[in-house]
Amino acid sequence: MPYIPEPIDTSEIQLNDDLLELVELLAENTHDVLAFQRKKKGWTYGPKRDDKKKNNPCLVPYKELPESEKEYDRTLAREILKTVILLGYKLEKR
Repeated sequence: MPYIPEPIDTSEIQLNDDLLELVELLAENTHDVLAFQRKKKGWTYGPKRDDKKKNNPCLVPYKELPESEKEYDRTLAREILKTVILLGYKLEKR
């Protein structure tokens, strides 16, 4: 049976300015976590992704990523925050 993703619909959730700021911080941290895990598994920077050689052009600091890659991390962070709110949790900056 084919897998059909069914993410929670968060389209009605709006993030305030504090949470939009948090999105960027979480996106950067997400990138760092994934890069750290890849490097632990022997991946290194390479100008082109090569799974056999374990090269990846995204193994650079977040600020050096292309905007398309940053947006991938932002989307993930944004959807996590919106899902948390939709599930009834409250997020507030101290």
